[in-house]
Amino acid sequence: MEIQGIGAVVTGGGSGLGEATARALAARGARVAILDLGRSRGAEVAAAIGGGALFAEADVTSEEQVQAALDRAVSAFGALHVAVSCAGIGVAGRTVDKEGKPFDLGWFTRCIQVNLIGTFNVIRLAASRMLKNPPSAGGERGVIVNTASIAAFDGQIGQAAYSASKGGVVGMTLPIARDLSSSGIRVCTIAPGIFATPMMMGAPEPVRAALAATVPFPKRFGEPSEYAALACHIVENGMLNGETIRLDGALRMPPK
Repeated sequence: MEIQGIGAVVTGGGSGLGEATARALAARGARVAILDLGRSRGAEVAAAIGGGALFAEADVTSEEQVQAALDRAVSAFGALHVAVSCAGIGVAGRTVDKEGKPFDLGWFTRCIQVNLIGTFNVIRLAASRMLKNPPSAGGERGVIVNTASIAAFDGQIGQAAYSASKGGVVGMTLPIARDLSSSGIRVCTIAPGIFATPMMMGAPEPVRAALAATVPFPKRFGEPSEYAALACHIVENGMLNGETIRLDGALRMPPK
């Protein structure tokens, strides 16, 4: 799909991977809506991007809020062609800690709600709007890009909730791509490794250095711009569909 002139929405676009993706899409000529929480930097990022970019406050777990945000994007851009889901949270804790206390079920549920159900909520509501687009010469109506994690495949100690949520995103990628194939909508997922996001960069420098050293090559954190470049390539490459792509410098996470 040609990025120039399309309408796109990026969840979690107020920071990190989402911000980089929103900026990359806009730089290639897309009109971008940033969907994020009110306390995020979404409005600031949209203003910095300019070119008709807009901020739509929404919690990805809310049907009503996502509906309203997508409707606003369609109204502003005329159509929605691309949806990139970067909104997510991380929670950590052993299934049962050393004192015998079980992991908080509420936190497990919240992680699934945001990372998995929130992603599906955006997929289904974005796809319903993409169906209204006239097909391109190649039959395309839209592209959906989701964010998982390498924790979906080799989650570490304490990552049961996070790994389950991201594993669910990986697991639903192919069946949703198959569901939407007859409508000309492609679906792919990116599974990043260790990236220089605000959450990660808040860790002490010795911790960050030790983590970076575990990456086979290049021995550093991934840059959000590298995630964004892959997201844009997925949009542009019509043969990428139903696939989860690891973006991790060949990293395979150890148990801890």
